[in-house]
Amino acid sequence: MNRLIQLRHTLHQFPEIALEETETAKQILEFFASLHPDRSYEKLGGTGLAFVFEGKKPGKRLLFRCELDALPIEDLKSSDHQSQIKGKGHLCGHDGHMTIICGLGEKLAQNRLDSGEVVLLFQPAEETGEGAKAILEDPKFEEIRPDAAFALHNLPGYPLHQVVMRQGTFAAGSTGMTLDLQGKTSHSAHPEAGINPAQTLAVLIQELSQLPKKLEGFGLLTLIHAVLGSVAFGTSAGKASLSMTLRAYDQKDLERLIDLVKEASKSEAAQAGLGVNFTFVESFAVAKNDPILYPIVEKAAENLGLSILEKPEPFRWSEDFGLFSQICPAFLFGLGAGENCPQLHEGTYDFPDELIETGVEMFWEILSGI
Repeated sequence: MNRLIQLRHTLHQFPEIALEETETAKQILEFFASLHPDRSYEKLGGTGLAFVFEGKKPGKRLLFRCELDALPIEDLKSSDHQSQIKGKGHLCGHDGHMTIICGLGEKLAQNRLDSGEVVLLFQPAEETGEGAKAILEDPKFEEIRPDAAFALHNLPGYPLHQVVMRQGTFAAGSTGMTLDLQGKTSHSAHPEAGINPAQTLAVLIQELSQLPKKLEGFGLLTLIHAVLGSVAFGTSAGKASLSMTLRAYDQKDLERLIDLVKEASKSEAAQAGLGVNFTFVESFAVAKNDPILYPIVEKAAENLGLSILEKPEPFRWSEDFGLFSQICPAFLFGLGAGENCPQLHEGTYDFPDELIETGVEMFWEILSGI
């Protein structure tokens, strides 16, 4: 464990944000060089890596995935492994998740499988929702396409080592959405000569946040940013934009909510003689757990004597592991990081080293149970 803890601390000191994880990938490659995987893949979906350990006989291919990227947030916790990169920090625990997968690699190197294959995937750009999509669209992915995929995420606010599970949706799907309204500027002394989107923007601010009520299941629309014209007192504004985050527990509900926003925006824009267009960023699929895999993960936790919590509601945050659940049976579960642990994305957060061994053993038990 000392070697793994040291690796985690090194990764923590040198964080790289989404799509920039080249040095982090080099660190992982160096670690796996001594483990002699049967196949290695580099530059998957950009900076991603995959290591394959083959069994003695053919069988199922299982994928265990972690994330390479850190956050553009200052690491505020003083420690001997505090981030050395200003304005960047592993404040979501991806350094710990990577270390867990490295520990699983060590166990696979020492204990060859009787059958099947295990793929250890290090995915870039989870925080922006771009990484899983890039991995799945990489032609090399077809060589490692799994029969089942697993991932975990540490969860501050839950007892240390507790396994948090759900059948069905584990984490919401979400997308960032911006609508741009195009009108016509005019002199502010003669606003009637232009088309000012101010009134339409005001209506949409009121109307859009009510749209989730039209869904059958849970939905949430959070307005995050609005812009009208510019600070030019002689000019009546001719453009505006409104940005929001949409969330839902069901993929169809999320798509329906997007359609409702488009319909309402087009209707209001048309009445005012405005043009409207839409852009999307940071899109995350719903992370849905396969019911067939649930008892396998549950049994793994029981074998290790870990506390198990069946969460009644999905998490509202998103995780782009959800995209894997669209191409194969998949399962995402949580590991409690401590009830007094700072929350994810906070400047004082630091992944608990005690969770490394727990994560490795959970994945090993899952692997042994299939």
